[in-house]
Amino acid sequence: MATKFKGYVGKVLKIDLTKKEVTEYPFSDEERELFLGGKIMAAKIVYDHIKNMDGKLDPFSPENIIAITSGPLNACGAPCSSRFNTSTISPLTGYYTSSNCGGNFGMGMKRAGYDAIVIVGKADEHTYLVIKPDMKVEFKNADALWGKKTGESQELIPEKGDKFVIGPAGENLVRYACVVSNERAAGRGGVGAVFGSKNLKGLVVEGHVAPQIYDKAKYDKNNVKWTKRLTTHPTTGKQLPNFGTAALVAPMQAKHLLSTNNYRSGQFDKFDDISGETLTESYLKYNSNCTSCPIRCARMVDVEGKVVKGPEVETLGLFGPNILNNNMQAILDWNNLMDEYGMDTISCGNTLSFAMELNEKGMWDNGLQFGKIDNIAETIESIALRQGIGNELAEGSKRLSDKFGGKEFAMNVKGMELAAYEPRGAVGQGLGYAIANRGGCHINGGYLVVLEGLGLSVNPYTTHGKGVLAAMFQDLMEAISAGGNCLFTSYAFFPYFLMGNPNGLMTKIVNKVMTELGLAIKAILRFAPVLAIHMPFGMLPHTKAIQYATGMKMNFGKFLRIGERGYNLERLIDVKLGVTTADDTLPARLTTELQIATNPKSKVPLDKLKKKYYKARFWSKDGKPTKKLIKRLKLDF
Repeated sequence: MATKFKGYVGKVLKIDLTKKEVTEYPFSDEERELFLGGKIMAAKIVYDHIKNMDGKLDPFSPENIIAITSGPLNACGAPCSSRFNTSTISPLTGYYTSSNCGGNFGMGMKRAGYDAIVIVGKADEHTYLVIKPDMKVEFKNADALWGKKTGESQELIPEKGDKFVIGPAGENLVRYACVVSNERAAGRGGVGAVFGSKNLKGLVVEGHVAPQIYDKAKYDKNNVKWTKRLTTHPTTGKQLPNFGTAALVAPMQAKHLLSTNNYRSGQFDKFDDISGETLTESYLKYNSNCTSCPIRCARMVDVEGKVVKGPEVETLGLFGPNILNNNMQAILDWNNLMDEYGMDTISCGNTLSFAMELNEKGMWDNGLQFGKIDNIAETIESIALRQGIGNELAEGSKRLSDKFGGKEFAMNVKGMELAAYEPRGAVGQGLGYAIANRGGCHINGGYLVVLEGLGLSVNPYTTHGKGVLAAMFQDLMEAISAGGNCLFTSYAFFPYFLMGNPNGLMTKIVNKVMTELGLAIKAILRFAPVLAIHMPFGMLPHTKAIQYATGMKMNFGKFLRIGERGYNLERLIDVKLGVTTADDTLPARLTTELQIATNPKSKVPLDKLKKKYYKARFWSKDGKPTKKLIKRLKLDF
């Protein structure tokens, strides 16, 4: 279906693996204006697929759908614009999941002539797909690739295009298996297991279609300013290039945010051994980056004589302090092993720490112990191959707790394991985990920890203003992701003087008043379209980039409303699949046990936070978007 907008390439490809049938999926320009692209476009596709189904959908059934989507800025040269999205119904949670990836596949998909690829059905043999322009798709036998790790699989596929593949974890239906492009993973929610359930080893895209730019002169000028802002900002121009996301380990330790001993504590005595500074000084070979990214936050390290991508802060936290390990090289080795097997490091690390506590408490004799690391590599392999205790661990912490007990210390929400931020030191982040659409996700929850200690220093224990702040940042990041950009570009939303001068007078004032802006922010969310402006001082270059690339009228208000529409549409999918307010919860350890014995505020007051969040979202008391809101967001289809 052709489009009047530039930036897009105008076609969505639908592939039925059962029938080996290829068709064009209709996606109109009206839908592009409402849903933009990326994860929001995918949510519309998934919603339309399930809206007439009764009850829950088995994620491993042929009826499940995979939507791989790009954004209008992908392959158009904007800074940090290689990100693409994969959405499906998660085998880990049973609800909607979207997983973002920084490899080259999304740009390659557009060069092949497609804004998105929609996959349904199940192949009758091990299969990989070769996708070319003009609706040309080849179904290739993947027997020779089955059982191969992600790196080797990409090398063995003879076609020269951009590739997106699973490893043994996906083949064996590990519920937190991922899909890999280059060395980047679509990691969360088990999208790789859905590929495996469909006998789909991966996809290759080939082509030389070039998206056109609506106003190239203005687009290029905006990109120059945008790049300068990113490379001079204290976070994206200094902290991330110097230390990667691992830079957060030390401030997490200082703020009691570093998950330790299966979240029994927020601090680890030997944190410095696994810090970003130690990683850079003793293990870093060089920085790398996703295509088109000037930030260059990727850590390239040595594993068994080969230079590979190093771990992010979540992996360092969950395979370091959370299992009482301070051996950096071991974490580098395990991170690479999980990437090669195709497995989410966050869910894997959390599941291991939960199993260790089960063993410690005599609830499951599994041989895993805090501080004991000599059996971790073989355990990771056993998970990927579903052998021995790995067959149980492959199910994730929620299903383990259903079988062995310990729900109060199984660190997941809706079945998805939490990231490495201990939320009793940042209660807004705790709210985010609880209400995130895809489960215990730090990003989908609004990432308020950046306000509560890892950027600004807003009171981490107050409930005041946190609900509406979570909603605003969720909407903002939904829209940024839908455009095709890395969410690290959102850091530049905060002015230099705030992030670079934490002890300055203006920063202290902002920290004090931020939570007092609830009514003003709620008004912005309610009447977003009225804000027909681009944000000043280059705080949000995304809106101009989208307008100049596509010719679509765009401004801050419309951008924020697109994000709100996307977040609510994801919630509607989850409600259709059975989510209730009871699912917006946290493990009891985080809501009933004090993290710091002398601080009565060091637990998450979730009930109070959740009520405020629902009001900020204009949802009903039972956590559902109201009919009035659905109509306002044009979701009444």
